[in-house]
Amino acid sequence: MSRFLNMKNFFFIIVALPLLCACDGSLFDPLTENVDIEGGVLGHDQIVLGKQLADPYSLDAMSEAFNSLYETKAGRVELEATDYYVRFLPKNKEEYYALEDSGIELLDHPMDYEIVREGDYYHDPEIEAGQITWQYAVIRKGMVYPQYIQHEVLEKCYIPEHSPDFQMTKASGIDWAAVERQSFFLTGNEDLLLSSPTKAGETSEIYPSGSITIDDPRFSESPIGVKGVKVSCNVFVKTASAYTDEEGKYIIDAQFQSKPRYRIVFKNKYGFGIGFNLILQPASASTLGKGPTSGVSLHITGDSDRKLYTRAVVNNTAYEYYEKCKTPGSAIKTPPANLRIWLFQKMKSSCAAMLQQGAFVDESKIGDYLGEFSILLKMFLPDITLGLDGLDTYEDIYSTTSHELAHASHFMKVGVDYWDKYINYIITSFVSSGFVTYGSGVEENHGYCEVGEMWAYYVQSMLYNQRYPGEDKVFGTNYWFYPQIFMYLDDRGLGYHKIFAALTADVSDRDILKKKLISLYPQFKTTINQSFNRYN
Repeated sequence: MSRFLNMKNFFFIIVALPLLCACDGSLFDPLTENVDIEGGVLGHDQIVLGKQLADPYSLDAMSEAFNSLYETKAGRVELEATDYYVRFLPKNKEEYYALEDSGIELLDHPMDYEIVREGDYYHDPEIEAGQITWQYAVIRKGMVYPQYIQHEVLEKCYIPEHSPDFQMTKASGIDWAAVERQSFFLTGNEDLLLSSPTKAGETSEIYPSGSITIDDPRFSESPIGVKGVKVSCNVFVKTASAYTDEEGKYIIDAQFQSKPRYRIVFKNKYGFGIGFNLILQPASASTLGKGPTSGVSLHITGDSDRKLYTRAVVNNTAYEYYEKCKTPGSAIKTPPANLRIWLFQKMKSSCAAMLQQGAFVDESKIGDYLGEFSILLKMFLPDITLGLDGLDTYEDIYSTTSHELAHASHFMKVGVDYWDKYINYIITSFVSSGFVTYGSGVEENHGYCEVGEMWAYYVQSMLYNQRYPGEDKVFGTNYWFYPQIFMYLDDRGLGYHKIFAALTADVSDRDILKKKLISLYPQFKTTINQSFNRYN
């Protein structure tokens, strides 16, 4: 856990950032004036809503549009709701996750309002700060969802593609695109329609598609894909999404008559979320604004918007780490599927406290430290926090993220009790040693830190050198523990899979680690003794 703050300051900074930012904005990057296809400014502030609009996909509106175009079928064909526009108010993280686990795609803002100013998040002004805001969703008819969570059905909807009779009615000559357009006219939304509609049978169907890529110039001369992120879009309550593949490509299974609003949701297909948008939520979303119905593509560079860039780098680093752990034969534990990573642009400290997983949560102490702000931590606790101040390049961010992910794997091996001792050592030694990172190595339980940091710095070095060969970097060599021991063993055939097998919950200091390695790999006894004696 590199450059760790004491826990009191760590928690205070987490919850105070939104409040401090409201004063002068000095803790966050200034709004970068990216623009969408219509020239609207894109930023990371809160979405500003305008007036409420009549939804052209409401059951009533679509029924009226259908009857006006197909008068001979009026009365004989009655549209039935295919979806329900619902808003939920989860009272805690368990209820929020129950909604996510049911397969519902949630938005934190209503879908039937004008967007006066684009942003990455929204919090209903009637919901107390620090509480989960209303979550909006479009739920297919017949879909099972947790009814016990407070919710309101705002509207019955008709989305033609969701009807079980869609293909049959198309074959019978019903032009559902024309019905949609007519509904836009009848609800006063005709200015949102495409100026040149596609006529039925004129061209092949168009589905939004594109690619999200990023530069890592030291790794590849060509752009690489932003992997496993969700590209989501909507026009009113007609919503759709798709995950990017290894090359950053996506294709969304929906068609639109009006320019959709696109966003990248950093809740990866592997389950981990990258989230901190001035409010506490599981995963950040970077808005891309309105785009063509054919889809949007985005190429991210080091000169791009800072938050988008760092989110994309951390996403790729974590995706590739999960891939390595999931490789057949890999002995390294995969981090939790619901791992939560928070990014802080103006902090230097990073850590893997694994709070959401149950480590080191003493609510009474947190309450004493934070007072009224402690309620914020009861919603979405972070597992990993990454301080990005001074980390300007892909390789810098990759290196630090890899270090913390290595801790997450170690946590999965040793469990909460081990991690509590580890975290307590980090905090107490930081204070007692006069704010020296990792202490001096003589404090109580220093061995937990010794083993954990040897492992994390070793993995950081190994992954960095695999991705960026030529430098042969070894991180963490200036501290009292020695990740060089593992590098020495690795060079002599005792690789990271074998080393990780030795990091069991009983291995709480250097001497126990040495004995464990010898007991597991007696054929390497001489090499193990040499490595530990070399760095004594």
